[in-house]
Amino acid sequence: MLEQDIKHWLAEDIGDGDHTTLCCIPADAIGRSRLIVKDTGIITGIEVAKKVFEIFDNELRITQYMHDGDEVKPQDIAFEVEGKVRSLLQTERLMLNIMQRMSGIATRTREYVKLLEGTRTRILDTRKTTPGLRMLEKEAVLIGGGCNHRIGLYDMILLKDNHIDFAGGISQAIDRANKYLKDNNKNLKIEIEVRNFDELNEVLASGNVNRIMLDNFSVADTRKAVEIIGGRFETESSGGITETTIREYALAGVDYISVGALTHSIKSLDMSFKAIK
Repeated sequence: MLEQDIKHWLAEDIGDGDHTTLCCIPADAIGRSRLIVKDTGIITGIEVAKKVFEIFDNELRITQYMHDGDEVKPQDIAFEVEGKVRSLLQTERLMLNIMQRMSGIATRTREYVKLLEGTRTRILDTRKTTPGLRMLEKEAVLIGGGCNHRIGLYDMILLKDNHIDFAGGISQAIDRANKYLKDNNKNLKIEIEVRNFDELNEVLASGNVNRIMLDNFSVADTRKAVEIIGGRFETESSGGITETTIREYALAGVDYISVGALTHSIKSLDMSFKAIK
């Protein structure tokens, strides 16, 4: 999939030709460029960048100084690439777009992970990803120290408020989910979202789920809910949790906290790809 995506992204950018490069750079010109970091954070996407170079021009030679997951600061050099100048120029923007976004996600994830140091709670991403970039964005979350909640709609059953309402209630949704898994011989975890203690008690009465998501619960209510659940099911907090409150939620005892902002509201890590004169 990645190889196909890269080819598509290159075609999208270059179209019928990079006319700026073609008009002023000889076909046989050889040069060298380096990836210079301009921010503090976690660098990510180097392996994908290498794939971009390889797919576009497998004669490009890469000298690597850093690796995915390394902490970086301004003026650090991640790698240098030598080969045809036309190839360096035509791959530059795609490579930077990928690396800057992945590095921003990894950096943001690491910040959240550090806020939870000393607790047993783990950070989860969500499906709030950029269409076409989901796998790269979720890989960046892993490199930043977080966990993937689920990749898509196919690898877990997550009964949210709309599913429950359309199904006619909590017990109906849970019963149908378990019947579906049995009828289709599938082994998927079931998670269910609850919005209040009445719904929580319904889930506890029904059972047959793996994880309970406490949606928009206050810290105090989260602590109370965790006590009521008593370790019978995994627990997850979600909704309206910020950097200032996330540690309080972790100390309330939940197993996981899902944060959509890991992928939908991040600042890309600044870096540039400069010619070595």
